[in-house]
Amino acid sequence: MPAQPSDPRTRRSRSALEAALWELIAERELTQIAIADITKRAGVNRSTFYEHYTDVHDLAASACTATFDELVAATPMFGLHLISSTEPADNPLTPMFSHVAEHAHLYRTLLGADGSARVINHLLQRIAVASHVNRRLTHTGPSTHADDPADISHDPEAAFIAGAVLGAVIGWLRRDCPGTPEELAAAIWPLLIKAASVTGFPALPQIRTSTE
Repeated sequence: MPAQPSDPRTRRSRSALEAALWELIAERELTQIAIADITKRAGVNRSTFYEHYTDVHDLAASACTATFDELVAATPMFGLHLISSTEPADNPLTPMFSHVAEHAHLYRTLLGADGSARVINHLLQRIAVASHVNRRLTHTGPSTHADDPADISHDPEAAFIAGAVLGAVIGWLRRDCPGTPEELAAAIWPLLIKAASVTGFPALPQIRTSTE
C-alpha cells in the first residue's frame, strides 16, 4: 500500500476514491465491487485509480487505515501504563469491542467470509506493531504504532496478542455480534491474563468485577 502523498491533487483523488468505496460497501459486498464502480462513483478516470492503487483490495486496505487506527487507539491494553499496572482496572478490551459493534457493517464486510484477506492481514499487522511498540515504551502516554511491520523486530508475543484479539473480533462479527461488548471483553480478558502467566508476557492488570 503506497504511503500517503503530500500533493493536494493526489490527496483529493485518493479521498474521492476512498469515499466512493465506503459508499459502495454500504450497498454491497466487497467481492461485488469493481474498479469501474469505484471510479464512476468517485468521478475519476480508471488511469487515476491505478496511479494510487493496484486493485480494490489495495484501496480497501488504505481506506480503512484511519478506522483501524481508531480500533487500535480504542484498545488501551497495548499501552505500557496498563500492561504494567498493579492497580485494579476496568476491562481494557471493552472500548475496542464497542468500537467494532459501532462499525459492525464495515468490519463484517471487510473481515467476513467474503471480505479481503489483504485487509485482514493489514489489521493484524497494525495491531501487532501497536502491541510491540507500546509494551516496550519506557514512559506512559498515548498509544502509538509504526506504519511498517518491518520497522520492528520479530516479536512472537505481539503476534500472539494480535492474533488472539483479531480472531475474537472476526468470530464475533461472523456470528452477528452475540452478547454485548462488555460480555465479550469479560470472556476474553482472563484468557490473556492466563497466557501472560505462562509465557512470560509483562504482567496484565486484574479487572474489577461486579461482585467486588
